[in-house]
Amino acid sequence: MSISSRFSVGIHILSLIEINKDGVSSSEFLAGSVNTNPVVIRRIMGMLKNAGLIEVRPGIAGAQLAKDLSEITLLDVYKAVNVVQDKELFSVHDNPNPSCPVGRNIQNTILPLFATAQLALEKALGNVTIEDVVHDISEKLKLEK
Repeated sequence: MSISSRFSVGIHILSLIEINKDGVSSSEFLAGSVNTNPVVIRRIMGMLKNAGLIEVRPGIAGAQLAKDLSEITLLDVYKAVNVVQDKELFSVHDNPNPSCPVGRNIQNTILPLFATAQLALEKALGNVTIEDVVHDISEKLKLEK
């Protein structure tokens, strides 16, 4: 299993809205870049809107960032698109055999390790902004020319 692609699509949407800030970032336009259906984009845009990351107006094509690029972290996007529930990035199998010494102790042994790993991931995501992503994309575009 992997983290939901909503996360990468959310980052893609926010980055493209910024890079296309002089144009209209409609769901159809964004879907063309992501190479998916506009319905998928609208669903994720709704999540980003509910998290206060973008502004959209009913009946008017396009979206705008609701915050400065430097204020939106990847952790904000991660949380906005409901990648995982709090403290549930890693799941543990249910009902291990209590008669087995490993089965009896595995959950209590690995759950703290999983919690530490999730916190480390979230801390790393909190240290990267959409501004960082857009800057990196801009640098790559310069190299293409």
